[in-house]
Amino acid sequence: MRSLRAVAPAALALACLAAVPVVAEAKTVWLCKPGLARNPCEPRLDTTRFTPASERIGTERPRRPRRRRIDCFYVYPTVSDQPAPAADRSIDPELLSIALYQAGYYSRDCRVFAPVYRQITLAGLFGGGVTGAMVERAYADVRTAWRDYLAHHNRGRGFVLIGHSQGTVMLRRLIAAEIDREPRVRRRLVSAVLLGGDVVVRAGADAGGDFRRIRACRSGRQLGCVVAFSTFGTPPPADASVGRASAGFEVLCTNPGALGGGEGLLDPVVPTAPYAPGTTIAASIDALGFPRPAASTTWLAYPGAYSARCSSEGGADVLLVAPRGGAPVLRPTLPTWGLHTADGNIALGNLERLVHRQAAAYARRARG
Repeated sequence: MRSLRAVAPAALALACLAAVPVVAEAKTVWLCKPGLARNPCEPRLDTTRFTPASERIGTERPRRPRRRRIDCFYVYPTVSDQPAPAADRSIDPELLSIALYQAGYYSRDCRVFAPVYRQITLAGLFGGGVTGAMVERAYADVRTAWRDYLAHHNRGRGFVLIGHSQGTVMLRRLIAAEIDREPRVRRRLVSAVLLGGDVVVRAGADAGGDFRRIRACRSGRQLGCVVAFSTFGTPPPADASVGRASAGFEVLCTNPGALGGGEGLLDPVVPTAPYAPGTTIAASIDALGFPRPAASTTWLAYPGAYSARCSSEGGADVLLVAPRGGAPVLRPTLPTWGLHTADGNIALGNLERLVHRQAAAYARRARG
């Protein structure tokens, strides 16, 4: 098994590779889409709630609305354990697990669409052999799926974009090229949740870097905005590359526990099911040290288990988290990478509620 300790720093290189002409597009393979027989993004929503110290509070059994008002378009992070530098489009166990972990909970409010893309694998990041053409092919898969979704599935509905790590890198580019400059499409953007992938804005501003018109989310009523952060349990070391931007710019940090600024509380949510056993990412998730008490429900929730604030200590813009009330201190896979594998779930309860509020605000605007 490859160690993510050696792999993680190379992920940022994906955003820096020189662009080459986009390769020929291939037909979309869907990991998640309404109607699929095997859909990891349509799990049961029953949830056991615990105190930060893992004492049981109670159980929730919410019902998924028959007609959800919006859609979610999800692009997963670097998870593939395939041996080549770039993955094929097989739906491997690690893809099914990451879709459940990071996207399934949002199905309370949205239909989830997630394409399989020929991503740079962990082997490619660890062992080299990655080319610009491989990165362009991965992006072409995402772009093709996005256009397929708009042409055949969207039908004028509002949408949320969700990405993490390599998935965020892909979505940063997609938003800039296909949404930010397209008023009719941009108006349908409910929000974008872009985690662990260094969304760049002008220093002291909420936009002006990756996107010209799409701004940071600063309230639950705001539409067409971005939530972005990278999670650390301690201030990043001097050699951390995460959270750093060139002169005149900064990496966006929006605290999901306090969108308007300051310190807030985070509500972690994780599946009861273990991540795909035997995979590299499974080992990294287990190493975090997050508790998994026995429960018969699909999800485990720990409201208020961590406090969080955005920090620029040492010149790195990150979300600093601290345990509360007996919650465990989470362990980084790599100090320079922070709590990267926790990004998608450390505030999943906050983010799902935000999407719920934004979906309602979008519906009100549409009624007009």
